[in-house]
Amino acid sequence: MTVSQDKISAILPDSPGHQFVMYGDSCSGIPGALHERTFASVNAVVRRLAPQPEFILFPGDEIIGLTPDPAALRAQWAHWFDVEMAWLDRGAIPMWHTTGNHTAYDTMSEDVFRDVLRLPDNGPDDQRGLSYWVRRGDLLMVFVHTLWTGLGGEGHVETAWLRSTLARHADARHRIVLGHHPVHPVNGFSGRYQREIGPEYADAFWQILVDSHVLAYVCSHILAYDVQVHRGVLQICTAGAGTAHRMPDEVEYLHCIQAALDRDGLRYQVLDTNGVARERLRWPPPFADDSTGWRGVAAGQSDAVLTGPIDTGSIVEISLSGRTAAQAWAPEQTLFTAHAPEAIAPIWLGLRGPKQTLTLIVGKKPGRSPSYWLGTDLPVGREFDVRVAFYPDMGPGGILYRHHGEAAWTSCASATATGIEGIHWPRAWSVGHGQHGPQDRPFKGSALSVGARLAVA
Repeated sequence: MTVSQDKISAILPDSPGHQFVMYGDSCSGIPGALHERTFASVNAVVRRLAPQPEFILFPGDEIIGLTPDPAALRAQWAHWFDVEMAWLDRGAIPMWHTTGNHTAYDTMSEDVFRDVLRLPDNGPDDQRGLSYWVRRGDLLMVFVHTLWTGLGGEGHVETAWLRSTLARHADARHRIVLGHHPVHPVNGFSGRYQREIGPEYADAFWQILVDSHVLAYVCSHILAYDVQVHRGVLQICTAGAGTAHRMPDEVEYLHCIQAALDRDGLRYQVLDTNGVARERLRWPPPFADDSTGWRGVAAGQSDAVLTGPIDTGSIVEISLSGRTAAQAWAPEQTLFTAHAPEAIAPIWLGLRGPKQTLTLIVGKKPGRSPSYWLGTDLPVGREFDVRVAFYPDMGPGGILYRHHGEAAWTSCASATATGIEGIHWPRAWSVGHGQHGPQDRPFKGSALSVGARLAVA
């Protein structure tokens, strides 16, 4: 079918599956206010999708809220649904929501949220209408309340009901959990309870997702688009539905995510207010069989195995194996670096600190401080076999690691809003030492072996 130029072609499942939209944080509901206009610009893009989504997921902060007046709060909700979202036939395209810090910030606002939204009444007894689940064929979606007043408010979330709900739906092929607050920091913006769920919940919460083979945790709150993966579970942050100020302004943009989910996994496009797909993702990534496509990188300095830009649509995987030294060595130890004589090496991968933490250092611009990605620790006196992947489609979350033999990838921790995209491979590579020769940050262990391969996303 030919789609007119005014329409935006939606990504569709390649097999029986689901086609949907995710966006959050419009903070609107006030007639004539700035966020009414910005929210309308994002809605205009959703309305151009062809075909239209089967359903919409909105992980919180629909309205500006944060008022002590229940009548004013209800008026904002009425404007949001009856005016700003009047274009949506919610009978044909259901829309499911999570609570947010602008909408469920005390017991009064929780009661208004329950009454206005009338969401499925299948959550915990004391959180009915706040936490709930939805089943659509082989897809289970669980919506959690990440600021429950019964536990202490913002950043506090119940986990026992989440675990039991996922267990009761173990037959679902696809599982997505949604909540307002991230679990893992986004773009380096971190703060206990206020920016992520509290530390006493985070590990147990994520362990439940891993144990239950959840595909993704979808959140908003931090005004950004971001994706990262931890132990095989994605965290997708979409908070671009209209809140005018961005963090950081030069990188983030208003957006919605249009997604398709089928037996091969998840594919989506991140659309800005012009309808342009600024970013895309395919998950799981299309890495080849572990035994194929590898090119060995010679010890010492050699010509680059890969050339050209590190850009979206491609994946580079580096294999690192060897044995760490018998005693810990805190100074930097080079495993692999790519460099040119005219600048400090833009790509350095090695061990740093007394715990010998796997670290990637990326210098994008001469004279500017580099960015750091921190991965796993490599204990002293032990053999290691680690894979590191550069997946530019994931932005800052796209520096991944896993131990050989493990299937689940984890994003390295970082405090940057951009990834490795746009870097060009320098023409010289070194294994076991830095760009200045054997005495420059040498690897103190033994039997170091490095390989590289390229895949197309």
